[in-house]
Amino acid sequence: MSDIRDRVMAVYCTGAALVLVTGLFTIIGFLVIRGYGVLDATLVFGDVPVVDALLLKRQVFNGLFPAITGTLALIILAMGLALPLGLASGIYLAEYAGRRTKWIFSLMVDILAGIPSIVVGLFGFSITVFLHNVFPGRIFPCLMISGVALAFLVLPYIIKTTQAALEAIPGATRLTALSLGASGLENLVYVLIPTCLSDIVAGVVLAIGRCAEDTAVIMLTGVVATAGVPTSLFAGFQALPFYIYYTASEYAGPSELNSAYGAALILLGICTGLFVLAHWIRLRVGRRMGIPG
Repeated sequence: MSDIRDRVMAVYCTGAALVLVTGLFTIIGFLVIRGYGVLDATLVFGDVPVVDALLLKRQVFNGLFPAITGTLALIILAMGLALPLGLASGIYLAEYAGRRTKWIFSLMVDILAGIPSIVVGLFGFSITVFLHNVFPGRIFPCLMISGVALAFLVLPYIIKTTQAALEAIPGATRLTALSLGASGLENLVYVLIPTCLSDIVAGVVLAIGRCAEDTAVIMLTGVVATAGVPTSLFAGFQALPFYIYYTASEYAGPSELNSAYGAALILLGICTGLFVLAHWIRLRVGRRMGIPG
């Protein structure tokens, strides 16, 4: 009887994995079929020469270059704000917080993780209105407000992943360096974090993907259709998710809709590149600290 249950469970798990992989390749294949034909320099740079666009000598108004740069700037800004706070909070909950404090803060993080992105967008919009009233004419929906709102959105992923990764380390590994005379900080920096670095990077990768794809937050906090390349943190910006959204909802013909599929492929490529970069950084740090990949 036990063997039958094991086989049924194995078949079920295998089937679930096959459904997941099939769904993934179906989505990617559909995007490739619809968008591959429009992927060229004109889609990205319009009628502006590539060199002039890259050197910011001329603005691109009929291509995706401003949306690509805006998306990258948004991801870098949001992750730059979220990573230090998220990693530090996860380390505190795993290593320093008492049982009651850990329960309270973990509950708060879980609540934050369950907040819909549109609510976070409204929070960012409220900050914009407040700052505009305090500093008339100076604060408006902009890249900085969007970055702050997205940082709040992805904080739970980083915090919970860091906490779980550290708490999963076996007790023997925790005590080895301490028994040899290392301080608590040295044990954390040179043993515990490198040991669970792969799991922490997984949370960071998830947060990067969340930053790259969210539309609800940026719609209320700074993205516009024709802003061009962002010139400062307090300027409006374009982003690929918003371009895909409004093109798919208001397209005038098949060619315009296909450009949205092309933009989706570019966004997928950006996310894949960032994931690969995060994995490369993990391998480099692991090699320097003597942790095998």
